[in-house]
Amino acid sequence: MASNDPSSSPDRDYDLVLFGASSFVGKLTAEYLAGAAPSGLKVALAGRSEAKLEKVRAGLPAPADKWPIMLADSDDEESIAQMARSAKVVVTTVGPYLKYGLPLVLACAEAGTDYADLTGEALFVRRSIDQAHETAAKNGARIVHSCGFDSIPSDLSVLALRDAAVAAEAGELEDTTLTVTAMNGGFSGGTIASMKVQLDEGRADPAAKRLAADPFALSPDRDKEPDPRSEPDVTSISRDDNTGAWLAPFVMATYNTRIVRRSNALTGWSYGKDFRYQEVMETGNGPLGAVKAASILASLGALVQGLSIGPTRKVLDSLLPDPGEGPSEEKREKGFFRMRVRAKTSSGRDFICKVGADGDPGYKATAVMLGESGLCLALDGSGLPDAAGVLTPATAMGESLTKRLRAAGHTYEVTEI
Repeated sequence: MASNDPSSSPDRDYDLVLFGASSFVGKLTAEYLAGAAPSGLKVALAGRSEAKLEKVRAGLPAPADKWPIMLADSDDEESIAQMARSAKVVVTTVGPYLKYGLPLVLACAEAGTDYADLTGEALFVRRSIDQAHETAAKNGARIVHSCGFDSIPSDLSVLALRDAAVAAEAGELEDTTLTVTAMNGGFSGGTIASMKVQLDEGRADPAAKRLAADPFALSPDRDKEPDPRSEPDVTSISRDDNTGAWLAPFVMATYNTRIVRRSNALTGWSYGKDFRYQEVMETGNGPLGAVKAASILASLGALVQGLSIGPTRKVLDSLLPDPGEGPSEEKREKGFFRMRVRAKTSSGRDFICKVGADGDPGYKATAVMLGESGLCLALDGSGLPDAAGVLTPATAMGESLTKRLRAAGHTYEVTEI
């Protein structure tokens, strides 16, 4: 494993390359790294357009305004391979990943280069697992998907609950629910583009549609997992048994839950063989809470249905943000998210992890999470889990990343109740 010394990669030109630095989230990530990267860390900005990269770089404070620029294009495999060979870590915001992401994953796996992205696309991650896991494991590369709002809060909170239960000798995790208690932030253009690509893939390929519906779609060995009917996705409204609040499906639950289950499987089911996990959104008590929950359920169904049909997709395309678009700085600053993750253990004890951050979840908070993931992979080698292959945030970085995010102002607080 690498040391914490930024100069510890003499065979690589750069410690960290940010690919897609001129995209909306890429620019935010570059700005975050400019303030968070330690002196001496060798960082480069990469993408297709030299002019756009130079514009991003010019807006960064010194010494980041002198970071090198590297030209690379997802359609040019040699440029992607060269970028992977030149870096210790590649962080990428270039999506939809199902459309553009696999060449870089394969190049990093082959070069033994650590990799982090923002994907929330189960079909892409499954292809990454199938085509890159063995090569990455052999070459010591950590391929880490979903290093933003999808799925770091989910993955790290459940890991924190597992660690707390182990420390308290409370047994394994069983029924575990993440509840979004408050959130202010909108859909990103990249998320919408990813949804459309996956829906198109599912329409064209029935096997892909079945895979996307499998709660254990990302597990390393599907045959060792339970029947998918034992872990159904939340598709209706309900009430919290403890608070009485109304609950609606959480828009990213169908992806986040699969990442968390992969983390459990990759660690030898250390969360528990009877671990059951779901994610929901709290909408309040009483009749108004019920109306809000029903409205969210209807809206999610309408969005998926609308994006699946040509005429309505055209209408939605005119209303929803395009990839590369995002909210104003004022709106990003006003955003936030708060979550409560509750786990019951096999001994009957209950633990809660409170998770939260200020800043729009899909933009400002995500830039922090992705930036810290890149720094964690580049600098925390000896403190990282001893793992390689196609991993998850919890299995690749674990507590090292949690500590970094706490230091950056994010909350991960576990208590027993």
